[in-house]
Amino acid sequence: MLDAATAPQTEHRSVADLPFIDAGNGVELQLLQVDLAQGVWTVRTRIQPGVTLPTHRHTGQVYAFTHSGCWYYLHDPESRNTAGSYLFEPANSVHTLHVPPTNHEVTDMSFVIWGANLDLDDDGNVVRVSDAAAIHERYRSACAEQHGLVDPPVVVLGRVS
Repeated sequence: MLDAATAPQTEHRSVADLPFIDAGNGVELQLLQVDLAQGVWTVRTRIQPGVTLPTHRHTGQVYAFTHSGCWYYLHDPESRNTAGSYLFEPANSVHTLHVPPTNHEVTDMSFVIWGANLDLDDDGNVVRVSDAAAIHERYRSACAEQHGLVDPPVVVLGRVS
């Protein structure tokens, strides 16, 4: 039987430990956790009103939680995600995330992403791949450049040697 002395320990990060990075075009992100062996990443994203992200496809499922603001997919503008909303995206779904310009606040969301995010051009060709390893390196590099934080304490699981 496990007790407190032998049970795995939790890992806590405060909002001050992991800064938001400017990802460009009105998007900021904060990488919370990566599992490099399983290819899972957890990211908090803040998007300014009026921003539309590139059309993309996920190779795995995605869980999305909206903390504030409003957003929807261009192919389904009636299904709006607002504070408190949860959205499940099945693997291989294709969508274009849009934050309406009428929002009066930044839209703040968290995503748990399994696999890769594939940005697509107008013809459906992959133009950029973001997976757990790539987003981890991108976040570390941006933290060093933008905040002088060389090794942000992202929770990293499944380190590949």
